[in-house]
Amino acid sequence: MATNSVLTDDSGGAADAVAHQLLTTIRRPYELQGMELRVDASIGIASAPQHGTTLNDLLRHADIAMYRAKAAHKGALRYSSDAERTHGSLRTIGQLRHAIENDPSQLVLHYQPKVNLLSGAVCGVEALVRWQHPERGLLMPVHFLPLAEKARLMQPLTERVLERALTEMRGWKGELCGQAVAVNLSADAVSDPALVERVAHLLQVTNTPAQRLQLEITEDFLMTDLAGARVVLDKLRLLGITISIDDYGTGYSSLAYLRDLPVDELKLDRAFVQPILGDRRAAAIVRSTIDLAHSLGLTMVAEGIEDADTWHRLLAMGCDVGQGYLFGRPQPARELEVALASPDSVLKSGGYGELFTQSSLRPSA
Repeated sequence: MATNSVLTDDSGGAADAVAHQLLTTIRRPYELQGMELRVDASIGIASAPQHGTTLNDLLRHADIAMYRAKAAHKGALRYSSDAERTHGSLRTIGQLRHAIENDPSQLVLHYQPKVNLLSGAVCGVEALVRWQHPERGLLMPVHFLPLAEKARLMQPLTERVLERALTEMRGWKGELCGQAVAVNLSADAVSDPALVERVAHLLQVTNTPAQRLQLEITEDFLMTDLAGARVVLDKLRLLGITISIDDYGTGYSSLAYLRDLPVDELKLDRAFVQPILGDRRAAAIVRSTIDLAHSLGLTMVAEGIEDADTWHRLLAMGCDVGQGYLFGRPQPARELEVALASPDSVLKSGGYGELFTQSSLRPSA
């Protein structure tokens, strides 16, 4: 939880003194149901005019200093240019903020197909954001999402991505026409009290059936606020939206949330999928996870499929859907339409798809 405080006079290091007092108070042990508990905090300090002359600049600088204090396991730190270099350029953050708020055309969506492993047919796509930076060219998420998280821009960025995906899908043609789109929800977005209302509004203004939208969330967020997540997901499901757990297995997996939460799909992380051909334990984990998903009435998606042998093995295990470079890399919708229409596409007849009409390759009963 982040809290902002303002002092009107920082002469003589007043802010440092207040920060020290706060930390001393917060760190005092307290008793809860007979147990002694201790908590800690990280504090970032920014002062005007040396660290900025506007409220937004001071908040951003204090936020960067706070993350630096947290990473260094120090109680309180003042903002410095070194902190800026460590946590990313404020100029880049400002440019990203401008793109989100004023020029969302810089936010480019690439789509990766999701494939029915039995038929080889496309059964949906996942929307993945890129940033067409005005100076640095097309940036992958690794170059700007961490900055967005630190600058608290994930909620508006997620909303822009969702809006753009629902708008673009109205013009899809060929194999993409009528497909559902999956959009990743950040923890900040799921925590937004207005999320359900915003999603419902976007579905209405874009005239998109709720069944064509799937929202993906990570299990890490579920474990931090299970009760809150259930309330939000229940409301989204009432709209007709399907819910997927992304990167399943990489966080603190819990059978409790699979039992209690309104979830439709599990996406098994590539870290488990890619070794299955040569690692018996990895194969056993994947097989048991597929069985678990099916016993709960969930669809199982395997990520990171890069070769036909892995496709064969997953199909034999009973996996429902796959994603990976074998079927297609993330690319703009128009390019994906052309790729899927090509007679050389792995998803077309004459490719691997026809192999799975052979009974020997079908999942065992």
